[in-house]
Amino acid sequence: MKNAKGQEGPGRGSTGLELMRLQLETFTEIGKALTSSRDLKDILHVVMEEIHELLQPKNWSLLLLDEGTDELRFELAVGEGSEKLKDLRLKVGEGVAGWVAMEMKPLLVPDVNKDPRFCRKADEVSRFTTQSIICVPLVTRGRCLGVIELINKVEDAGGFSEDDLLVLTTLADFTAIAIENAIFLNKVRELTVTDDLTKLYNSRFLQGRLDYEFERARRFNYDLSIIFFDLDYFKEVNDVHGHQAGSRLLREVAVLTSSMLRTIDMACRYGGDEFVILMPNTPKKNAALVAEKLRAAISETAFLAGEGINLRLTASFGVASFPEDASNKDELIHQADNAMYRVKNRTRNGVEEA
Repeated sequence: MKNAKGQEGPGRGSTGLELMRLQLETFTEIGKALTSSRDLKDILHVVMEEIHELLQPKNWSLLLLDEGTDELRFELAVGEGSEKLKDLRLKVGEGVAGWVAMEMKPLLVPDVNKDPRFCRKADEVSRFTTQSIICVPLVTRGRCLGVIELINKVEDAGGFSEDDLLVLTTLADFTAIAIENAIFLNKVRELTVTDDLTKLYNSRFLQGRLDYEFERARRFNYDLSIIFFDLDYFKEVNDVHGHQAGSRLLREVAVLTSSMLRTIDMACRYGGDEFVILMPNTPKKNAALVAEKLRAAISETAFLAGEGINLRLTASFGVASFPEDASNKDELIHQADNAMYRVKNRTRNGVEEA
């Protein structure tokens, strides 16, 4: 039997020497993946492809643990019906994968019909029939990051072996380290471009992204608009309710703002209670309509309702566009800022175009 690389895979007639060679090749390829890429998805794809070629499961999946919900989600799944598993979640302790995540111990189940830990939730969703499983935890520093699960060994009526479990456990140890490193690097990247309070992009990101979007707007000859807005009388919120309440209010404004934007739009916290929305391929009139909808939504929302404060708030908006109002990013921000201040100095709670 040939694997995805066109090589002979470890079928039923493989010798011990051949299996050892394949195992060494797998470790080498995984080692290269761990040192050559920092992208989590790239690492996971390479690791799982190598594991698939070595251990020959019919179906396989890699589930990562969401610590916020204490659930396992299918990060990668390959095989019959696997595309139906993307929305499935398993609680820690649920099924074989959940048991392995909870106990942080590898598990070989030669016949799932004889193991009470097995649950048929995934089979019912994918319409696949599981017969045997090997499942190992991805553990690092005493913390479970997820599990790798292989189902029904190809061309082997006897199912998986203890040797298969040992190999998979060893590979999982390396994979867990790679996942932890990739998650850490992703968090570092997020911190450099994300405002810690509101979770919107920060001004550093805005400056760099504007350079990129200006280049694209010039190249493809489309409009680039920004909305600059500032909360009205925000200082009074801090004075009356305290700075912690003010911080929670900013988070609620950020969530409301993000909920009203397209996928391609980018909301940034510019500083204090000032926000900028970057809108590629958007004429100024369209951006002004979005600003008006957001203005109305803010004025109609009772903020900090969960704390019983039910605070009413307004904001002032300025809108500017390239190439109509500016030829560079600094001028674009300046024009939108000036338009916003005209509203501030006149009526507040309004939208002004540059």
